[in-house]
Amino acid sequence: MVGYDYKNKIEALKSENPAMIACPDYVFWEAELSISWEEGILVFSHPEASMLATDFERFSEVLPDKNPRVEVLGLESKETYSEKVKAIQQHIVEGDIYELNFCQAFHFQQYSWNPILGFLDLMRISLMPFSAFYKANNLYLLVASPERFLKKTGRRLIAQPIKGTIRRGKNEAEDEMLRLRLFDSEKERAENLMIVDLMRNDLSKVSEIGTVDVDELFGVYAFPKVHQMISTVSSTLRENVSLKDIFHANFPMGSMTGAPKIKCMELIERYENFKRGWFSGTLGVVQPNGDFDFNVIIRSIVFDKSIGKGYFAVGSAITYDADPAYEYEECLLKASAILEVLTRQR
Repeated sequence: MVGYDYKNKIEALKSENPAMIACPDYVFWEAELSISWEEGILVFSHPEASMLATDFERFSEVLPDKNPRVEVLGLESKETYSEKVKAIQQHIVEGDIYELNFCQAFHFQQYSWNPILGFLDLMRISLMPFSAFYKANNLYLLVASPERFLKKTGRRLIAQPIKGTIRRGKNEAEDEMLRLRLFDSEKERAENLMIVDLMRNDLSKVSEIGTVDVDELFGVYAFPKVHQMISTVSSTLRENVSLKDIFHANFPMGSMTGAPKIKCMELIERYENFKRGWFSGTLGVVQPNGDFDFNVIIRSIVFDKSIGKGYFAVGSAITYDADPAYEYEECLLKASAILEVLTRQR
């Protein structure tokens, strides 16, 4: 786990906005045992751990029937959001940046809210390829992310940035129409291409010369609530490159900052009114041989059980021709599954 604010250890940056929940910048640990599901059977990495199987089978019996409905409060009004988008666009006009990922936060307070049940509800509504449930002492992270940050297999490194979102259709015909609209959108393509270029540059810092390739550009993939535009960039790592080297060259992911990255992070600190914490960081697994796979922490809830408080955030890419009203609605679309889980409006 590496939180967004780890950026301050890589660049001369700061995070002085109020923290919704105090989250450590990074947490790494070595698992004592692993549990996998193979053809419907629980498999434990240590023979003595098999005694946990009965507890796993009875686990659902100790969960409450449902979570209480909570009131979700936003930190940004629609009017203030629009004003900030226009201010960010002025930076684009002045040549400071090309695009910026501007996010807004939401929070709730409920001591009796159960994060395990919340995660199960979230998976029923919006199961995603990079979903995860993570606990560190009293802090919980419920992730329903569609986005991969980085994956390393041997010396091959791949990044799969997402830029471009549209809702799913109510029927097959509308769904296909919306998919094609996303694919054909010049604005969404421009957003995606800028981040692909940024990722190519980041990967090149730790890769063999001439090995950075774009394997797929503007791929459109369907998820439970949205279609997403995803591109894939790959490279061959140089010899003896460490995990720290790779992270320092690529973190934070360009899809959550904008381009150019450092200037965007400075402006994010100015225009956002919360400390991102774990949101827009990354969570993943490092194998004993050094291979790893890390996601992007989006569409996710951070919950501190000791104070009964949770928060989540959503954002979109602000470009020169972005419409503030449309971007605001896109944020709510991305938050829709989490809002269903928390407010029980389904």
